[in-house]
Amino acid sequence: MSIAVQPFGTTPEDRPIRLFTLTNASGMSADISDLGGVIVALRAPDRNGKLEDITLGYETAERYLEKGPYFGALIGRHANRIEGASFELNGVEYNLAKNDGGNHLHGGLRGFDKVVWDADIVPAAGGGEALRLAYVSPDGEEGYPGTLRTTVLYTLTDDNELRIDYEAVSDQDTVVNLTNHAYFNLAGHAAGDIGGHELMIDADRFTPINAECVPTGEVRGVAGTPMDFRRLTPIGPGFASGDEQIANGGGYDHNWVLNAGGGRLAKAAEVYEPTTGRVMEVFTTKPGIQFYSGNFLGGSDIGKGGAVYGKRSGLCLETQYFPNALKHKHFPSPILRAGETYRHTTTYKFSAR
Repeated sequence: MSIAVQPFGTTPEDRPIRLFTLTNASGMSADISDLGGVIVALRAPDRNGKLEDITLGYETAERYLEKGPYFGALIGRHANRIEGASFELNGVEYNLAKNDGGNHLHGGLRGFDKVVWDADIVPAAGGGEALRLAYVSPDGEEGYPGTLRTTVLYTLTDDNELRIDYEAVSDQDTVVNLTNHAYFNLAGHAAGDIGGHELMIDADRFTPINAECVPTGEVRGVAGTPMDFRRLTPIGPGFASGDEQIANGGGYDHNWVLNAGGGRLAKAAEVYEPTTGRVMEVFTTKPGIQFYSGNFLGGSDIGKGGAVYGKRSGLCLETQYFPNALKHKHFPSPILRAGETYRHTTTYKFSAR
């Protein structure tokens, strides 16, 4: 694998933003920015070997600096929602930004998706090069305790895997729940509705949400519900099911409790797009995965090449600790103790059939 670098704009403070293009031996490539660790583009082959960009995104860095749907971005310190925008740790209550109604979403007003990371090209474990991003989040940033030092390593392997390795350490007890918020459309980023995609999630249970898309603390079986993706299942029919959970999320915006349980790299999900034959498999060490069906995309986001990203024109599979775990102690804990190392891996593997 090789990496090329080019300018990608500047911040309002005139800090340069760069775009790194990772290319493997078979010609698959990924464009990743040091702004927010954003996956700007990902070109994967179809069943005929045709490469096409399969991630939603923008053409300029300036668009990523605006408030948006987190296209392709690293999310931190805490992915997803925290009810009431507050949590208690070691007897101290921490108040966070209310940026999703009365709740906290995706790290706050200026989360990890809006900062420029320090970037280096480093040797990859299997040969070639990898992209290492590092960011130091100071104590109190967005209301979170402790100075958190985070490193993210992006590797594109010759097996058409985009691997993301996360590490973080803090000088105080804090909370950490990192993920990537890429929106995928395996028919091509401008292809429109993802209802024809087929999805498998290796999970017998999910965490129901209320009308604010916040998990209630219940863990419910998927059997007999539109949440049952234990086999490859077309996504579209679930939208019309009339199920209360679909109504609450405006579609799919839920966390699944992975059967593997986290702690080891295991297959969590698979997506198949019948018209192109593209397949994406997701492997992770996290205990949960959020399937979001792009319900809040409204056509106002004009993306790469003038593409109009309408409702449900991309899907996200965000590996994570469960949302709102700080309010539900029976959920896996996102608490990181001082001096310990947060370490997780997620891999997106692409093929065609």
